[in-house]
Amino acid sequence: MKVLVTGTAGFIGMHLAERLLAEGHEVVGLDNFNDYYSVALKEARQARLEVLPGFTGHRCDLCDAQQLNEIFANGRFDVVCNLAAQAGVRYSLTNPGAYVKSNLEGFVNILECCRHHNVPKLVYASSSSVYGGNKKMPFSEDDKVDNPVSLYAATKKSNELLAHTYSHLFGLQTIGLRFFTVYGPWGRPDMAMWLFTEAMLADKPIKVFNHGDMKRDFTYIDDIVTGVVSCITAKHLNRFEIFNIGNNRSEPLLHLIEVLAHSLGVKPKMEMLPMQPGDVPATAADITRINSKLGFSPKTTIEIGIPAFVKWYQQYHGL
Repeated sequence: MKVLVTGTAGFIGMHLAERLLAEGHEVVGLDNFNDYYSVALKEARQARLEVLPGFTGHRCDLCDAQQLNEIFANGRFDVVCNLAAQAGVRYSLTNPGAYVKSNLEGFVNILECCRHHNVPKLVYASSSSVYGGNKKMPFSEDDKVDNPVSLYAATKKSNELLAHTYSHLFGLQTIGLRFFTVYGPWGRPDMAMWLFTEAMLADKPIKVFNHGDMKRDFTYIDDIVTGVVSCITAKHLNRFEIFNIGNNRSEPLLHLIEVLAHSLGVKPKMEMLPMQPGDVPATAADITRINSKLGFSPKTTIEIGIPAFVKWYQQYHGL
């Protein structure tokens, strides 16, 4: 197939493009290389893709409707996978405009391009953050998700509503993926795994919110990509689908810190802090639906995934 992947200089996007190319698909990648975090890291990810047969990259912002339309007009894509977005819960507290542009305006541009250029299927990134302050564990796709606790979460819920509208009105097949906390090699510098690793290696205290009483469904990147590829290639899914895509186990944050410290060979220093606005104390994915429809069954525990991330981190930084 010929697949457009937006956000290919991003963490999940790079890994997805590599997997699709390895499986013989043609990939057109798109990214705007914004400076939310290290552009050098994004350039390094992109450089890995540029040398692979079957990959074509574009520097384009989703809000540039004209350039986006030109890419679609020339592309004739079988599937579009939209992973480009303004990420981060905490950043949305102080930079709401970035989320409105990328996650709302940009997403509508993607939908419009799929509609007008006859793309049959759109797979797109939603987020576990749509569950907001949901107290019922694990989170199920059937749970109500109309109580977001961050602007980021609100934009992701909006993506699902917009996708449903385009599926209903124009027959576009849309598959939304509620990602739970993704980690692994080439991960994001704004996420806990990287921040903790950086601080521990510098012998600095790590910031532990809610005084450590946090649980997260940490999901390894290879498992995530397997699930996304299944959605891209599946022929039997409904016109509108929403799937949780997580590890199906919720790890105490203090256990993650323990495993990470052991992998690094250090003793962690912890600064215990109250809960941050927009954050939630726990996430846990019910993956019954994606397992029954696509056979998705994540394999990687944090005891395996964290050492793999640490090995990459040390190589990347020449440690």
